[in-house]
Amino acid sequence: MRAFVTGGHGFLGAALVRQLRAAGHSATPASRQSGVDIGDRASLSRAMAGHDVVFHVAAKAGVWGAPEDYERTNVTGTENVLAACREAGVRRLVFTSSPSVVFDGGDHVGAGNDLPYPASFLADYPRTKAAAERLVLAANGAGLVTTALRPHLIYGPGDPHLLPRLIARARAGRLRIVGEGKNQVSLTFVENAAVAHLQAALALVDATSLPAGRAFFINDAEPVALWPWLNEVFTALGISPITGRVPAGLAYGAGAMAEWVWRTFGRSGEPPMTRFVAKQLATSHTYTLAPAVAAFGYAPPVSGGEAFSRTVAALKAEKV
Repeated sequence: MRAFVTGGHGFLGAALVRQLRAAGHSATPASRQSGVDIGDRASLSRAMAGHDVVFHVAAKAGVWGAPEDYERTNVTGTENVLAACREAGVRRLVFTSSPSVVFDGGDHVGAGNDLPYPASFLADYPRTKAAAERLVLAANGAGLVTTALRPHLIYGPGDPHLLPRLIARARAGRLRIVGEGKNQVSLTFVENAAVAHLQAALALVDATSLPAGRAFFINDAEPVALWPWLNEVFTALGISPITGRVPAGLAYGAGAMAEWVWRTFGRSGEPPMTRFVAKQLATSHTYTLAPAVAAFGYAPPVSGGEAFSRTVAALKAEKV
């Protein structure tokens, strides 16, 4: 493959570029760092010339920010990527989506690909990622074959978001177990997420291929109990385990109030709690890999135990 990777200098994008090259494919990492902006369709089209597959990984993530920023990057940016693919003659597109596009605030246990989009969203990130995913899947056809992958809670060495944020809160004494603390979640080691993208692209031969026009959950083979798993990480780093609790309803109410205060008074930074975060920390969200296995043979090469060990070792080395 001659692959073009938007967000190719980011956490997942860089892992994907490494795996593509290790497998003998050429890979062009594209990001603002390399002078490619998904907000500029013309420059995207020129940069994509000569490539036969695009991995659209770039996105504005997070749980708080200006709605127009999420729209510009996640929706308009994806429209530009689709248009540039057609203009540059790219035949295959693998889009990095998120399970949050179908998160309705309740438990999802062993959920499959048939989960519907919710009627409303608790944050702009899942709302705009859902809009982008719909655009990508609707674009599937004879000229451009598309698929979407939904890796859940990506972590691993070099993680700039998930674990460092939780570790910082734990060290500062600002983290509490939300709800009963028994919720199960699917995690995705970054190398496993990258493998899934590579496997999906290889199976995306034409518009009738099994992955074409469909979205797939991607995660490690086995879910974990979220709070005991986090406490294992904290203990390995010399941080006291989290034992304090806050009822899920109280956390949700506090998140709603914090969002109102931040919006009403234009406060800078991120609220200490949001409705989306409260629900994510209190509910179970696990997903079956069966559709991804059937469609493109997804098999996460790194076990949960090995992923945990490698992640903790990296966190220690980085002194997170």
